Amino acid sequence: MQKETNNWFASWFDTPYYHILYKDRDYEEAQLFMDNITEYLNLPEEAKILDLACGKGRHSIYLNKLGYDVTGADLSENSIKIASEHTNDTLHFKVHDMRVPFEEKYDAIFNLFTSFGYFENDSDNVVTLKAICESLTEYGFGVIDFMNVNQVIKNLIPEETKTVDGIDFYIKRYVLDNHIYKEIDFEDKGEKFHYTEKVQALTLQDFEAMMEEAGIYLLDTFGDYKLRKFFKNESERLIMIFK
Repeated sequence: MQKETNNWFASWFDTPYYHILYKDRDYEEAQLFMDNITEYLNLPEEAKILDLACGKGRHSIYLNKLGYDVTGADLSENSIKIASEHTNDTLHFKVHDMRVPFEEKYDAIFNLFTSFGYFENDSDNVVTLKAICESLTEYGFGVIDFMNVNQVIKNLIPEETKTVDGIDFYIKRYVLDNHIYKEIDFEDKGEKFHYTEKVQALTLQDFEAMMEEAGIYLLDTFGDYKLRKFFKNESERLIMIFK
């Protein structure tokens, strides 16, 4: 049985199975979002962008193709190793904890695809928000792309099986103590594995309170990757622009 570390994300995100399970993520949708958000922010040519919790770098690589100077950062050494195969003069990757500010300042910092709310201590969320703002230039923008909790909980699928690359992933989802859990069980090469994803069920009101505590200004919110208005019960995403 595969054991987990205290931080579930540190162990699960660093396994090859994480990338197998989520291999079919929509790249076109991700690129559409990057097109729309960079146009909305009116970023200067060759702007410096930090993709925070970049995973294998799908957003970073595309942003770099748009002409931006991009740094992708993630806690997973395995993900950064894979992403680093795409390194060039204006695309770099590094292992980094998002709670720690960067010495370099960025014109925009993107935290995408619900890569927030993983920590055991709620205070780390505010620490992370402060670290993001400390890493922005004077005129820089922060962007958090989070799930819309109300919509996710309303449409939660309690159990399902996904078969990817010949592996049957048995998935259970539930809400407990203001967290959304996903239990993942599977077997490969005669060994059984179990992992748990656990993300805080943070609403817009929760983010507003944390941003106020962190001294951050929430400038705008959107409800999907086409940057349409946010509706708390219907929207697919909760996208926040701040500085």
